[in-house]
Amino acid sequence: MVDVHSAEQRSRNMAAIRSKNTSPEIRVRSALHALGFRFRLHKKGLPGKPDIVLQKHRTAIFVHGCFWHSHECRYGAVTPATRPQFWADKRYDTILRDERKSQALRDLGWRVITVWECETKNPEALRLMLVQKMNEVEKLEPAQKRRATNDPKRIKATDATGRGHQALDEEAR
Repeated sequence: MVDVHSAEQRSRNMAAIRSKNTSPEIRVRSALHALGFRFRLHKKGLPGKPDIVLQKHRTAIFVHGCFWHSHECRYGAVTPATRPQFWADKRYDTILRDERKSQALRDLGWRVITVWECETKNPEALRLMLVQKMNEVEKLEPAQKRRATNDPKRIKATDATGRGHQALDEEAR
């Protein structure tokens, strides 16, 4: 099948696709920040340069585009009509690279969370998913549990109603 764009137009389109600071990534960062988490971006010293790094929790978050990383949703299931074998190989290689970098992080003692582009479209669902995943991370950190409300290092997470972290904990259960 012939591409509907000229080679120059296709090149411009592909060059415009960003790998950092994408809309889904910004939505995840905003949600994490609103929950009280502080993080670093694209830390070069870690395998795969994770999109978001929560050093304190030894957690790396990757925000994957559904098409590029072949998610099992309607956005990731799309097969381009032009050069389908090229795209199948490219996307398969991306999946293998994702697995390698996630395993390398786990081998270094990091927890890896993958957030898919389609999961960022609903802000409330994204917030609840992040609360659940971060609560799981906190449960795995017995030496760093911060459950006492009078602890000054306590995460000050609130939602739109102003409810605190304990309310979010109960909501995620």
